[in-house]
Amino acid sequence: MIRVAVDAMGGDYAPEEIIAGAVDAVKENKEIKVLLVGQEQVVREKLSGFTYDKNQITVVHASEVIATEEPPVNAIRKKKDSSIVVGMNLVKNKEADAFVSAGSSGAILVGGQVIVGRIKGVERPPLAPLIPTETGVSLLIDCGANVDARPSHLVQFARMGSIYMEHVMNINRPRVAIVNIGAEEEKGNALVKETFPLLKACKDIHFIGSIEAREIPHGAADVIVCEAFVGNVILKLYEGVGATLISKVKTGMMADLRSKIGALLVKPALKDTLKSFDASRYGGAPLLGLNGLVVKTHGNSKANEVKNSIIQCLTFQKQGINEKIKESLAKASQKE
Repeated sequence: MIRVAVDAMGGDYAPEEIIAGAVDAVKENKEIKVLLVGQEQVVREKLSGFTYDKNQITVVHASEVIATEEPPVNAIRKKKDSSIVVGMNLVKNKEADAFVSAGSSGAILVGGQVIVGRIKGVERPPLAPLIPTETGVSLLIDCGANVDARPSHLVQFARMGSIYMEHVMNINRPRVAIVNIGAEEEKGNALVKETFPLLKACKDIHFIGSIEAREIPHGAADVIVCEAFVGNVILKLYEGVGATLISKVKTGMMADLRSKIGALLVKPALKDTLKSFDASRYGGAPLLGLNGLVVKTHGNSKANEVKNSIIQCLTFQKQGINEKIKESLAKASQKE
């Protein structure tokens, strides 16, 4: 079984939605064992309202909780018995294969590097969420971990992202593109201009050049490379525009009797279309390049996204993504 430690105390809707998602995950997949990490009495009380296979869920006590507003470094250092620190130590000590949390992004990023540790040769671990597109999904890498990335970091992001998309999403020769303000090679800021030729020279990835933001929703690339400031802006704008459009469509359909009748006719097709653009279907964002799997899911995650984030760990582990990243970096360093 794949053992997934889950931060029961992290997120806007913890512990109720986190626990509900964990129960849904073990019901859907018998190969998963969940270790719910949090204040034992609280977790057991909420868990008592669910029916599940007792062999698939255990509770690991952690007396403290790291709040979102706490300085990440101090929180990781001082709150040794927090659900995030305890959960990551389970991964570090090989008592769990993965850790999933909807808690403090900063604490997860710091804890991932300090506790779980980076794979040898990885300069910076990036956060890499799957985002829905017209043709399926793309991997946005980095979306929030490294706001001051260097060209060598982006090259590693491209390699790790390509491995992830090939082996987790089963995309043969994933198309890799760097976010830019134009398609021409000479465009971009200093970071993009310096990184472009390095990516172009990589023989182990399928680099297709620059991608403009408007092409991302059309699925023009499978791996979208950028530093975290740009990636986070893309991700948040993506989510905001998506929510606004859905709200506007719903309002328009309820405007008068004629639109309400039309809404009834198109509802089944529209529901399927909107469902394909629901980011919660794809789970959380793995922090790639660590010695163990750490997945950050949205702070406002409900049960469905938590469930998908847990199940996502199964594919990651089965495909040996970390081993493949190690092999890729070792080959790259030999060539250099």
